[in-house]
Amino acid sequence: MRSLDFVRLVNKIQHGNSPGPGSEDPGRLPAVRVALSAVFAIHGFIYASWAVRVPAIKEQTGASTAALGLALLGLSAGAVATMVIAGALCRRLGSGRFTVISAALLSVTVLLPPLARSATTLGLMLLVFGAAYGCLNVAMNSVAVEVVAALHRPLMPGFHAAWSFGGLAGAGVGGLLAPHLSPRAHLLLVAIAGLLVTAFSARTLLASGQVLGGSADAVAPRPSRPAIQDRQAPAWRRALECGHAVGLFGLIALCAAYDEGAIGDWGALHLRQDLGASAGLAAVGYAAFALAEATGRLSGISLLERLGRTRVLVLGGLAACAGMLVASLAPDVWLALAGFAVTGLGLANLFPTVMTEAGLLGGSSGVALASMMGYSGFLLGPPAIGFLASQFGLRAGMTTLSLLALAAATIAYLSKDAKQ
Repeated sequence: MRSLDFVRLVNKIQHGNSPGPGSEDPGRLPAVRVALSAVFAIHGFIYASWAVRVPAIKEQTGASTAALGLALLGLSAGAVATMVIAGALCRRLGSGRFTVISAALLSVTVLLPPLARSATTLGLMLLVFGAAYGCLNVAMNSVAVEVVAALHRPLMPGFHAAWSFGGLAGAGVGGLLAPHLSPRAHLLLVAIAGLLVTAFSARTLLASGQVLGGSADAVAPRPSRPAIQDRQAPAWRRALECGHAVGLFGLIALCAAYDEGAIGDWGALHLRQDLGASAGLAAVGYAAFALAEATGRLSGISLLERLGRTRVLVLGGLAACAGMLVASLAPDVWLALAGFAVTGLGLANLFPTVMTEAGLLGGSSGVALASMMGYSGFLLGPPAIGFLASQFGLRAGMTTLSLLALAAATIAYLSKDAKQ
């Protein structure tokens, strides 16, 4: 497809005019979509299954809270480090093949943390687990960008909805199994489930290169509007313009992930400490957020087709801003829960949308950069809120999440001319 034809196609996607199915291999595209949704779901399922066993593994290793915190950085370090090189691996191996490899590795490496007997070995085990987690994150999103381009529809929110519901299932099943199974036995079952899903998806994903037309870089890098208008623009200028646009979308991902990470770590404490909620009711806060986010992603495709990228990002950021103001300042627990739910709806489609744009602009490298920036925000949120809470109180710290959501909406509005 010539670059100008592809640019016109993406303009149609972003403005909500979706042509019919692609010409690559329309009969096999639905199978790729199903297989990829299964991988997104198992990615969320595995991560949530590990997360619910953190208390038991902490007790098993005898780690102090501070030592556990340092060990958990191993997961983050492994994920961020591999996201830097995952884009290159997608280009070298093909996004579909790398997705299968990464899914198998993630399924196996989830068995490592429950084998640890000290905080130090736990950190090393999590470094490997995090590396597999980061690789699969980039790989599956790169294939998703290919599907978006092939079907000419903004389908990314649907894949991320699968991730969200997979995470909810992992947390729910983990909560049921935790009283009856050791972390090792529980995560062995999770690993088996992951390998079964990988085997189910492997054949389709390994053939996705022929179905979708190659790697994510077959549809990218997409030239920016100035470069299209100026065909004589040097390569370095076109690359700089593309990198600048990907960076803007990465900032939106950072803001969204910052809020999500902080809500996960501090939302329940805010409800309990500031509003006097019971332990059970406090836990409902994150559940309300997560369920609303997952549900919001189910409608993301329709919203993007009807409203276009910029409106979805701006309105989503504004809704999350309003929701977090209510959640952080509400005098009543139930009003705060409503605020968390609105925040989840607002943030639901921010990350999926910017991942699509980053991928269309920069291929697998764009996906890797946006993922790395987003995950950095996920890491920065919880400690930043902790520092602010110690200085100004938890309510004040939580209100900053509304500022990040507003920043995401502002960046989305200012970057509207970056769409091609």
